[in-house]
Order: sequence, then structure tokens, then C-alpha cells
Amino acid sequence: MVAFTYYGHREKLRTIGREQDLEPLNRQALGLAKEAAGDGDALVAGNICNTWVYDPEAPDSSGEIVREMYREQVGWAVEEGADFIISETNDYVGEALIGLEVIQEFGLPSLVSFASSGARTIDGYEFDEACKRLEDRGVDVVGLNCSRGPQTMLPIIDKIRASVDCFVAAQPVPYRTTTEQPTFQSLRDANGARVFPLALDPFLCTRFEMADFAISARDLGVDYIGVCCGGAPHHVRSMAEGLGRTVPASRYSPDLSLHPILGNSVREKEKKFADWRD
Repeated sequence: MVAFTYYGHREKLRTIGREQDLEPLNRQALGLAKEAAGDGDALVAGNICNTWVYDPEAPDSSGEIVREMYREQVGWAVEEGADFIISETNDYVGEALIGLEVIQEFGLPSLVSFASSGARTIDGYEFDEACKRLEDRGVDVVGLNCSRGPQTMLPIIDKIRASVDCFVAAQPVPYRTTTEQPTFQSLRDANGARVFPLALDPFLCTRFEMADFAISARDLGVDYIGVCCGGAPHHVRSMAEGLGRTVPASRYSPDLSLHPILGNSVREKEKKFADWRD
């Protein structure tokens, strides 16, 4: 269960005039995640993310600002009982390494994932190379999240899996991205208008497509499988069930045999009617 502290760092809250809410926001989110995790005996993840503060032209000075922001959030996560830390949507290898170092300072396992909105990180690394650099520094799980849908994320994940020996994570957005429009930010409608972020509905993957992604990711050797922006409970449930699991939410899975039009009782009535007519 991930604490919803994405963008819950000092810089983002300062821009909206809520810097005074930084610590209570983080602690409350962690508390809610821990409470929810208790229902299913799940792990609790603290969460840090890209800051928009890191500057590759001034990596030392900007990096120290980032480091202190991460130390605040990871410190609160440790105090609130997080089991591991997710550092996600990283655009720069430099910033991702700072996040990893801070997580390691506090002695928790680390999952560090890159955003894949471009062909490589903003500081110029292919994603498999970026992940290998993190593995060399001791990351526990590395991979991709956000931006790309299942079909355009899987080929990159395949390269990452071949490049590292550590655990690999894959968390796409649930939208039908293509080779020509590889990210949900680049999707266009029939008139050529950009649909991100408010008109993505026609591109949404079904629960079955997301289950197929989960199976494909598993078959590639991916260890940590999830979904990112736009994901819904039915996506997650279907992905889990596609991997052969029966989860608490499986009690909500639809049983079409009970459907008033498609169900077994309807077919039985149709057969009886056909027999009677004959």
C-alpha cells in the first residue's frame, strides 16, 4: 500500500502556499496507508518523486536541495513504519541516485523507477543503462513507471530485464499508446488534438488488456507489476487474477453467469422455449 505523498515535498507545497502542511500531510498519508495495509497484511511504501528542482548543470548545489527534501519525507516514512520506499517518475539519473542514497541512509529497501516520457532520461541515458547504474549502487528494485502504456513500455522493460540482475518493476499507464504516439502525453484524437490530460477516456485500456500486460510482464521476468496514472481498482484486481491470484477484492469480480441477459438462467429459458416450440 503506497502512501499518497507523490509531490508531497517541500517545493511543490511551497508553490501552492501550503508548506506548513508538509509534515502533517506526509504523516497522515502514511498513517492511512498503514491502516489500509493492515486489512490485507500488505507492505507499506513511503513515496518520493521527481522534484523539478534538480539541475544537471548544477548537480551539487541543486542536488543538496533535493537531498534535504528527500530526507524529510523518508525520515517521516521511517518514523511512521514504512517497510520500503518508492522513488518514482525520475527524469534524471542524477536525481534518482540522490533518492537511492537517501533511502539507503535510512536503511530501507528501495524501488527506484524512471519516467519514460522520452526515448531516454533527460540527462541522456538509455533506460537500461540508467537502471544498470542504479543496480551498481545497490538498488533493490528498478524499472519504469508512468507515461507509456502497456504496448510501448514492454519493449523497454525487456531491455532493462536483460541489463540487470536485481528485481525489475513495470507500472504503465492504462492507455493504448502506440509506436507513433508512445506516451499518453503524445496521444491525439481523430482531429489531431492532444487528449492529455482531460480527454484520455477513449484510449483507456480494458481490465482484460491490463491483465494481458501483467501476464506478459511476468513472462519477461518482471518482479514488481503495477499500474500508474489512470489505473482503477478493476484494473488492479484483473491484473492480480490474471497472475493466478485470488485477492480480497475478487469477491467483487463480475459473475456473468448471473447476468440477466447473458447469464445461464437466460440460456436455460431460451432452451426450454426452443424445446416447447419444437
